[in-house]
Amino acid sequence: MTAYYHHYILNFKQPSGTSRGVLDSKETWFLILKDNDRKGIGECGMFKGLSIDDRPDFEQKLQWVCNHIHLGLNSLLQELVEYPSIQFGLEMAYMSLKSKYLFELFPSEFTEGSESISINGLIWMGSEDFMRQQITEKIEAGFTCIKMKIGAINFKTEVEILKSIRKEFSSNDIELRVDANGAFSPSEALEKLKVLSDFDLHSIEQPIKPGQLNDMAELCKNTPLPIALDEELIGVFSKEKKKDLLKTIMPQYIILKPTLIGGFHGSNEWIEIAEKQKIGWWITSALESNVGLNAIAQYTFTKHNFQPQGLGTGSLFTNNFASPLEVHNGSLFYNKKNNWKFNL
Repeated sequence: MTAYYHHYILNFKQPSGTSRGVLDSKETWFLILKDNDRKGIGECGMFKGLSIDDRPDFEQKLQWVCNHIHLGLNSLLQELVEYPSIQFGLEMAYMSLKSKYLFELFPSEFTEGSESISINGLIWMGSEDFMRQQITEKIEAGFTCIKMKIGAINFKTEVEILKSIRKEFSSNDIELRVDANGAFSPSEALEKLKVLSDFDLHSIEQPIKPGQLNDMAELCKNTPLPIALDEELIGVFSKEKKKDLLKTIMPQYIILKPTLIGGFHGSNEWIEIAEKQKIGWWITSALESNVGLNAIAQYTFTKHNFQPQGLGTGSLFTNNFASPLEVHNGSLFYNKKNNWKFNL
């Protein structure tokens, strides 16, 4: 077996605002395995500024994997504990290599096209007009769950936007989630959550920055609305530390991004621990191309979690790869009539 990787830059259709700044492009890396006439493709979608494996030796480690592919999947995964996005790309590539079809990793009713996955509509940060425009578009497109990123513009303005949605749509019509990306300080967070709780929100993601375990635990204990941990899970490698983190904080939900937490294996560990502690969860993509998004979506379907998942990012890029993935009425479908065009 041989392996090589290919660096690729995804370009956003329009700049996308987060609390970490505005994104106009997103780097990713494709790991390609060849074994005689068989081929496997995986995506290592390291996220600069967020991934724990955003480090100077990232590509060097990827090349090391290619040079040592003969060690086999399990041995390589153990060597890549601190490189979760490479772990995920490697898992994906091996599954692809062994699959009947290159991009069909988890055959199911989803890949057959008979079932879909409910997803949230993502509202990016920006001006008030821009955010309102996105909300209108998502509702008109049939989404019944909207996730709004907050923490970049004036909090009062964000509250007014939420208020205007609730004036028109009750929580029975539209489920509202907000994602603060750690934008609140511990001293102000509880008061802001009290304000937000007036709008019958489903949850708030990562209200304060990760790493403040006692503050987050206190917040989760006293919060008037459910809290979901997101960035808090990044860089927690061992099963024991995962258990300790959830036992200490006791959040209402956790959010799993396979690229950032060690792929399918890492996600399965978090799910097992969370369910034992009666903590809810859902799965989200992290700006991968359609290759990574496809793998995450297929995996997600097999988990039979029926609340909306965060898998609607495939249409953000001008140079994404054509795939069977389609979004209709707030759900992600796999349309087998559409062929893959992965031309690297």
